[in-house]
Amino acid sequence: MKLSKFYYAILFFLISCNQDNDRFAIVIHGGAGTILKKNMSDEMEKEYKIKLEEALNIGHSILRENGKSIDAVEAVIKFLEDSELFNAGKGSVLSNNEEVEMDASIMRGDNLNAGAISGVKQIKNPIKLARKVMEESDHVFLSGLGAEKFALSKGFELISNENLITEKRLKSLKNIKKRDSIIDNKFGTVGCVAVDKNGNITSGTSTGGMTNKKWNRIGDVPIIGAGTYANNETCGISSTGWGEFFIRNVVAYDISAQIEYNKISIKNAAKNTLEKVKKLGGSGGVIGIDKDLNIIMEFNTEGMYRGFKKYNGETEIKIYK
Repeated sequence: MKLSKFYYAILFFLISCNQDNDRFAIVIHGGAGTILKKNMSDEMEKEYKIKLEEALNIGHSILRENGKSIDAVEAVIKFLEDSELFNAGKGSVLSNNEEVEMDASIMRGDNLNAGAISGVKQIKNPIKLARKVMEESDHVFLSGLGAEKFALSKGFELISNENLITEKRLKSLKNIKKRDSIIDNKFGTVGCVAVDKNGNITSGTSTGGMTNKKWNRIGDVPIIGAGTYANNETCGISSTGWGEFFIRNVVAYDISAQIEYNKISIKNAAKNTLEKVKKLGGSGGVIGIDKDLNIIMEFNTEGMYRGFKKYNGETEIKIYK
């Protein structure tokens, strides 16, 4: 009888350990901004939610099958880049000269390795190139023609910029040009943070920037520590919003630093950082997961396309505040 109790105790312990090792999670965003239900048809709202759910399922499936967080993040962001609903890849917003100029970055939390590209015009999936910079170059950040030459050297196919332009984005640019503005109230940047079964955190972000931007303007997305950051000891963060303010507040790293040095929760750290952004006049949001699998989807705008899915199947997909 004693042996039986001991046996069951050991079995329970092993099962518990196995459950701990099977824990993983993924969180995504498709941009934050003035996203109001009154401006969204039921059909369009459903379309966004379906795409967010599909993206989550892609990443969740990779993680569930013992895949790496970096593979999950790349696959999810590639999927969102290929969707014309979001401001990344095909369907990116247009610059003042009616071109798509895209930025992306990705970072690993285990070794703090990172890759980023900015101002590329002929790359179908910028997130794939950002990862290639991280893994197959001596650099972290490549831009413009240099990034595209690097892409060619690594076997990427360059595509025509026209293939990335949609009629919807062209119409939006013309409307904003009439107002002579670069401030777009819908920041459609896409991002993903994942933690795999080994506890490794990866964060990635991709964007077409701001509508009607000029002079090769670059926002926070490709800047490690502003738009993207990952550290296994703290958390992974992906940002979306008015890039100039996110750069000045080093948003993604600031959240991680508060967790590390102030020993506060990821939720409180994110709220603190977004409050700093707001005080300076900026707006936007962040998604993140900490090393204990606590998930955040914080924003100071009217809405943010967002969702998460955990190892146990728990899922949440939302758009409005």
